[in-house]
Amino acid sequence: MKRSRFTAQAGVIAATYAAFTLLVLQLPAALGWGPVQLRLSEALTVLAVLTPAAIPGLAVGTAVANAALITQVGPLAVLDVLFGSLATLLGAWWTWRFRKHTGLALAGPVIANALIVPAYLPVVLAGLGFYRVPFLGVDLEGSWLAMYVFGVVAVGVGEAFVVYALGWPLLVGVRRLGIARMLGEERSPGEAS
Repeated sequence: MKRSRFTAQAGVIAATYAAFTLLVLQLPAALGWGPVQLRLSEALTVLAVLTPAAIPGLAVGTAVANAALITQVGPLAVLDVLFGSLATLLGAWWTWRFRKHTGLALAGPVIANALIVPAYLPVVLAGLGFYRVPFLGVDLEGSWLAMYVFGVVAVGVGEAFVVYALGWPLLVGVRRLGIARMLGEERSPGEAS
């Protein structure tokens, strides 16, 4: 792939991811961040099946979107910029690496986000009271391990839902519309999605 095409694809993917994320972050339920995340833009991680340009594109898009949280959460959100982007980078690399096995490839973002994001999220969110849910009788604040385990499950389930229930059909649609070929994907006619 030519360097200019790679850079252009990465830039478009970064901008699209950041724009979708920033849109979701404006919703009142704070579904794009927090202990329970349903970041709809994560459906775009499937693009790493189609082009290696998605690896830096998704990571930069994550960094840009997470940087917007600094104004809402404060300087601790820098952890989300750094480590959230790292999780995305690793998940996208995994997706590209196992692209010939779609089901396995899509596990990359789920695993990376489920293991990395909850490791720093308690530090960022504990002071905001996000680990106290009085109407459910849940109070995990003060116990990093309990917050981490809760985060692994909550982030993992949310990520799995978005990637598999929204992202995989997106990937199938992109392939059917021929957009995958424009991104440079070469598939044999009988190869499964």
